[in-house]
Amino acid sequence: MFFLSSNKKNNFRKNTIHNFYQAKLVAIKIHKNAPGSFYCGCKIIWKQKKGIPNLFSCGYKIRKDKNRATRIEWEHVVPAWQFGHQKKCWKKGGRKKCVKDRIYKNIESDLHNLQPAIGEINGDRSNFMYSQLNNKVSSYGQCNMKIDFKKKLVEPPERARGAIARTYFYMSEKYHIVLSREQNTLFKIWDKIFPVTNWECEREKLIFNVQGHHNNYVYKKCNKK
Repeated sequence: MFFLSSNKKNNFRKNTIHNFYQAKLVAIKIHKNAPGSFYCGCKIIWKQKKGIPNLFSCGYKIRKDKNRATRIEWEHVVPAWQFGHQKKCWKKGGRKKCVKDRIYKNIESDLHNLQPAIGEINGDRSNFMYSQLNNKVSSYGQCNMKIDFKKKLVEPPERARGAIARTYFYMSEKYHIVLSREQNTLFKIWDKIFPVTNWECEREKLIFNVQGHHNNYVYKKCNKK
C-alpha cells in the first residue's frame, strides 16, 4: 500500500513505490503544475488518473495515431528496452516477463526517469536513441520532435534536451547503464548548453520527497542557482 499527500507548499510524504502502475499515479500528482508535456510543451488537463494534452496550445499536428495523440502517457526517458533487454526475464519474452523481477521493477518505476508525453510521441519514439538529425524535418507541426524511423534515432526539441541528458547521467550512475561514447559526448553538450529550469528543480525536489534520493545531476545545479 502506498500514499501520496500534499500540503499547501506541495511537499509530498515519502512512500514506497512497488511497481510502474503506482509510479504513474504518483507522477500525476507530482506533475500537476508541470509547464507542459515533456517534448512539445502542450498544456495538460489532468482528470483523475488521466492527462489530456491541449494540442492547440503548442501547435501539435497529429502524424498518424489520433487516439494516442489525445492522451498523456508516461515516457521512460531512458527506455525500458535499454535497461531491460539484457536481463534473463526480458530474453524469455520481453518486458512483460520482467514484471516480477525486483531490480527491473525498481528501475522501471523510478520517477526521475518518467516524463508526461503525448502518447503518439511516446509510441513513435519507442526505444530509439537520442541523436542530432540535422537534415530531418518534424512530422508533428510546431512540436520540433524529429524521428528517423529507418535509422531508429530521435532528435528531441531543445526544451527537453538538458533534462534528457541529466536523466541519462543519473540512470547510468544509479543502475550501471552503460552509455555509448556518442551518447556520453552528446549529453555532455546538452547538459552544458541547456541549464536546469525552475520546473526541473521543483520536480526534482518533489521526487526526492517521495523516493528519498536525488538526481544529483539536477540537484547540485539547482543549489547553485
